Amino acid sequence: MDQPKDPLLTGSEFENSDPSFAQQVQKLHQLTIYGRWLFVSCLWLILGPVCLWNLRREIALWHEYFTWVAVRYGLFYHPLSTLGLAFCISMTAAVLVWQSRNLLFGLPQQEKQRLEKQVCFIRQQGQTHPLWKWICH
Repeated sequence: MDQPKDPLLTGSEFENSDPSFAQQVQKLHQLTIYGRWLFVSCLWLILGPVCLWNLRREIALWHEYFTWVAVRYGLFYHPLSTLGLAFCISMTAAVLVWQSRNLLFGLPQQEKQRLEKQVCFIRQQGQTHPLWKWICH
């Protein structure tokens, strides 16, 4: 049988054979961070103002007579606005916790392997992959 010229390398073997591989994995991780923060920013720029605009009368009332009961009823009687703001806040908190965990404890092994597989896939697909320009150049 014909043997392939370049045997497939796995995980750490591939990383050790190519010095730019770790740098490309780091670039992909950086793009992931930027993508998550871009998503959160778009949420706050698109969904946040719509939800706050729907609550404008209640917010004006809260400025005059602030009580937690008024906040509770204002949010209770505007469920879509409440869900929208809760989604914005929860996505922001999730990205903050995710990024803080990565900064404090480093990337988990499973996440490193996922990024390495993705970089291998991007390299294999070549210039036709949308992330080729940012990862491999």
